[in-house]
Amino acid sequence: MPVRWILHWQPNQGVIVNSHIFNEISQCVESMNGVKDGRWKATITFYRPNLRDQSLSADFPRDFLGISLMDQPNKYYFIIRGNKIVLEADSSILTIMEKLQSYKSKVALNFEGVQYKLGDFQMKIIKVAPNQAENLRGILMEIEYLPISSVEKARPIMEEFIDIWREVLSKKSVPGQFMLAEADFAEYGLSDNYSWQHTAVQYATTLAQLIATVQQLRN
Repeated sequence: MPVRWILHWQPNQGVIVNSHIFNEISQCVESMNGVKDGRWKATITFYRPNLRDQSLSADFPRDFLGISLMDQPNKYYFIIRGNKIVLEADSSILTIMEKLQSYKSKVALNFEGVQYKLGDFQMKIIKVAPNQAENLRGILMEIEYLPISSVEKARPIMEEFIDIWREVLSKKSVPGQFMLAEADFAEYGLSDNYSWQHTAVQYATTLAQLIATVQQLRN
């Protein structure tokens, strides 16, 4: 599976993330001869324990995420960041969870975007918004380098591509920049050979950084 990097948009101080910035970023991709290759979506759900006895709360993970990816419609990914655990399950697990009622959805975030092809690279520019809400919470960018599945071998190529991409953005004077929140795959027991679990861990890590950035800008 090709290596992917996921970055979050950090706006300049005082700038509100909106659809206009999203469109400007998309135009920058097209200026690099990026060719649209369809739409893409994913959902990340924050779960909390559905406890009748609150004294048991310490026995249940509080930071529990579920991730569904359009690329993997028959799979569902769980991330427990506190324990550094990532699990891949059949999507039918959602029906089981609903019947057991041990966890309930607290917040769901929708990820929707446009996919582009640029030679050996594939890019997605992604809007992040709460479920059933229009207000934009953030922007992500996913970069995929198709020829390589080794995380370390792809690193210098990805870094060079991001340098070029940042230069394109700076010439367009878009008010902000994309930041990489590097995930420690080894902490989750993941190897150098890239997999869907790597993608799930990256989305969880990037989302945490995105939320921290939003809170910082508010303060």
